[in-house]
Amino acid sequence: MTAVVSAFRRGEWRTSLDTVALPGPWESGHGLALVPEIVAHADRRWWDDTGRHSPFAATTLAPGSRRELLLFALDLFEHGTVTVGGLGPQGAGDFHMALWQTAGVPRPLARRWTGMLREGLSRRKAPRPDDALALVSLPGNTFTCLDSVLDQAERSAGVWVRPSRREPLSAARLVASMLTAGWPPDRIGLYPTEQRTLHGLVRLTDRQVVYGGAGLAASALDSETLTLHGPGRGCAVVPAGMPAKEAADWLLPLIAADSGRFCSNVHTVACADAPDGSRQDPEPLATALAAALDALHPQPGFHQELVAFREFGAVDMIQGAVRDRLRPGDRILTRRPAVVLGPASEVYARPQLALLDGHFGDGTAATHPLVGHEVPFPFAAVLSASPEAVRAITAASLFVHRPAK
Repeated sequence: MTAVVSAFRRGEWRTSLDTVALPGPWESGHGLALVPEIVAHADRRWWDDTGRHSPFAATTLAPGSRRELLLFALDLFEHGTVTVGGLGPQGAGDFHMALWQTAGVPRPLARRWTGMLREGLSRRKAPRPDDALALVSLPGNTFTCLDSVLDQAERSAGVWVRPSRREPLSAARLVASMLTAGWPPDRIGLYPTEQRTLHGLVRLTDRQVVYGGAGLAASALDSETLTLHGPGRGCAVVPAGMPAKEAADWLLPLIAADSGRFCSNVHTVACADAPDGSRQDPEPLATALAAALDALHPQPGFHQELVAFREFGAVDMIQGAVRDRLRPGDRILTRRPAVVLGPASEVYARPQLALLDGHFGDGTAATHPLVGHEVPFPFAAVLSASPEAVRAITAASLFVHRPAK
């Protein structure tokens, strides 16, 4: 590793004896310094004794000033050159290239997601600050979740940011941008850790926002002050009588936008029975939607909005998890190869669509292993569903999409 992203603790960028290599080809040369739990315990004591009492912070973070500083930080994040510990001065182009090399996020998506951060901050009502030390533990699928860092920075006395080990560069750049904008260094931290240390960070902080998958949601994270953003299980309900082409056009962006990386992306499409009880044949819609998905990203590359997989074997494991969940009679209708190499030997997962066999009645849809199954690429399972099955699917989903009437 030639460039190791530092932690930011007690107002300074700091190295560590514990490091981990970031995903990506060996020539990317990026690593990440990890903060042991015992160090985090010492930092909490420092926070109670010193950090929260900074007179500079009290002046700088006066009422009304936080939003202005954060908007300036987002300007720097998007366009500026900031100093990231371990990496040195980093321009916007440097950030985009490093993000591409390590996490496979192409420049168009990075720019779009930065715009979403700005939009989210600008439209949100500024909260009333309190005296809490907050923790934000981030996912690796998209850096739009940095919105929670911005939110907690506005409402908390201090924020510890735990970046994903798969994609820590965006969090490090945001912290560096906040510091360059004038954010008090005692009031922000970057705490990369092992997964097992997350529970310790939850206990050490006063308020927590944690992003994670099904395994984390089912774990023993038990805190009244914790907000857990688990699987979204995004779904769409197609009413009977909606033309297949019209439904496919409506569903395509819901499934494929942002490379299928958002928890709000649709992964289950329920074709609802008609009000008279007659069943809707899902195959015409599934066929039209599969053709539309096949037409996306014919030749994946850096210029397109499709995330490349950098972790060895990740695509095969994810694709295998889809295949293993197919039941007898289920069919994959997309025809293009599921895995493809890009022009620089990067690996992509192309969009896929599965048509589930049979009609799903009371409670049976929720038991199919592909219903609600989330993967980090555009994928959806289409099925025929009774009103009871539709209710079961939507009840388990945080993001339910229905066509406008």
